[in-house]
Amino acid sequence: MAQIPNIDNAPVNLASIREQSQKELINILKNIRGKKCLVIDPKLGGSLSLIIQTSILKELGAELRHLSADPIQTDCSKIIYLVRSQPSLMKFICSNVQNDLSKGLQREYHVYFVPRRTVVCEKVLEEEKLHHLMSIGEYPLYVVPMDEDLLSFELDLAYKECLVDGDTSSLWHIAKAIHKLEFSFGLIPNVRAKGKASVRIADILNRMQAEEPVNSTDMLVPEINTLILLDREVDMVTPLCSQLTYEGLLDEFLYINNGSVELDSAIMGQQEGKKMKVPLNSRQVICFTLSILLQSYVSDKLFKEIRDLNFEVVVQILRQKATSMKQDYTEMTTTTQTVSELKDFVKKLNSLPEMTRHINLAQHLSTFTSKPSFLGQLDMEHTIIEAQSYDICFEYIEEMIQKQEPLLTVLRLLILFSITNSGLPKKHFDYLRRELLHSYGFEHMATLSNLEKSGLLKKQESKSNWLTVKRALQLVVDDTDTANPNDIAYVFSGYAPLSIRLVQHAIRSGWRPVEEILKLLPGPHLETKRGGFSNSPSVDTLSGASTNIADGRRSLVLVVFVGGVTFAEISALRFLTAQEGMAYDLIIATTKIINGRTVVETFTEKLG
Repeated sequence: MAQIPNIDNAPVNLASIREQSQKELINILKNIRGKKCLVIDPKLGGSLSLIIQTSILKELGAELRHLSADPIQTDCSKIIYLVRSQPSLMKFICSNVQNDLSKGLQREYHVYFVPRRTVVCEKVLEEEKLHHLMSIGEYPLYVVPMDEDLLSFELDLAYKECLVDGDTSSLWHIAKAIHKLEFSFGLIPNVRAKGKASVRIADILNRMQAEEPVNSTDMLVPEINTLILLDREVDMVTPLCSQLTYEGLLDEFLYINNGSVELDSAIMGQQEGKKMKVPLNSRQVICFTLSILLQSYVSDKLFKEIRDLNFEVVVQILRQKATSMKQDYTEMTTTTQTVSELKDFVKKLNSLPEMTRHINLAQHLSTFTSKPSFLGQLDMEHTIIEAQSYDICFEYIEEMIQKQEPLLTVLRLLILFSITNSGLPKKHFDYLRRELLHSYGFEHMATLSNLEKSGLLKKQESKSNWLTVKRALQLVVDDTDTANPNDIAYVFSGYAPLSIRLVQHAIRSGWRPVEEILKLLPGPHLETKRGGFSNSPSVDTLSGASTNIADGRRSLVLVVFVGGVTFAEISALRFLTAQEGMAYDLIIATTKIINGRTVVETFTEKLG
């Protein structure tokens, strides 16, 4: 069953965004009467599962299928394709339709592009001479709420498209998504952007406002006070480091997909040999009737409590909770209890499935985190970040290549090494490139070419600024207390994510005090006020209570990561929000959730 996230406690009404997306999809299905087959682009399947229950789609007479090159097996005469605007997917649709025509099947075809139709895709349908057989529409799904403080634009390839392919269409999508949010929550008066793509998005957003204005007089105070846009390119160090929060490690080793991890059922104490999906953020979804379209969610309170903590601490907390429950059980069986005490014990028992689930997951994670290879990788990451021991790092990576360690692991460290040194000396660059191709095969030339085009792996042309940036922003914090943290560095056990340090400055005092440091990082930066809000409280004063909205809610900042964000960075932002004296809430929006492995995978391409 789909795990629709509980967003009842979101700082703004994100449920209205989700409900709008539900209604738009339901209207598409209702307008095509009778029995129909809904053929979904597999990549969209996960996004839709966070928006609407499959049971609702079935109630509307839809059979569900995934789009592939294979013919669709269905008796329905009406076929609805729900696809992203990608030419490769048009080939599948054409293949399906041509297969139907060759069999003499007469069907009604509807193609709905998500989030909008494109000339390139329609041209493919025209070239195949099938365009006239289809009615074309749009399903404008620009934003998917993933949690009460997390939104996704579901643009998996945005980072590579911008850096390698020169395709910047995703920037328009991001601006459109933000503009749609403004129609719900008011024009955002303060904008701060860092990076080429982010500054471009801010510009597109202003043009959209000029063409299709959000009426700022409709709301006395906009619900979102400030927009911070940050390019992933500005900080590629953070996603390449191994995350050490509970949720971050789950993603590193088990890959979190739409709020669930997939693993062998034996790990969860069930029958061996079967794969099972384990939901993390909720454990049940209760769906009411179509007519009222209400849903109720039961959140996993324990996961919410432990997901943002350093994994070392999570293990201790789970041990304490298990010991406490064991003691309660012993008392129950050896002493006479009052009705009130019995009731308290039964309440605790209700949390037993959650506790069992996370103990099993933590135990499984420990098998990875205790491996010498992982501990060695962690040490090397910290050595690279310290940027004091070039030769040691170079030799370590050289040895990894010679031992033929997994290619993604090697590339992850090599890219981190290249970024912190502003590239490698030509002699070392050529040598490691040659060694990689000899060890792993010349079919990986395309991958190395992509990494070079993106600037992630390059020859050194100038002296590195990393040491200056690291010191100025205090990115390495010695003696980090992971149990009682007082700094965001706890998420990487001693390294404070550069991206989040920048967000801290953007919120606290704007770009001006860190202008010189910003110049050392990739891309331009921008700070601007919009609309008729030149006299509105700037985010500069957010740490004071004066900016609180009249009903007692805190000022709200929308932080947008262009090119992806890690769970560790999300945890660091939640840590900032929870600090005493902070007068603002944060909502995070991203093109996708990433980790070091998925970043490298994005650029991976085999020849032949």
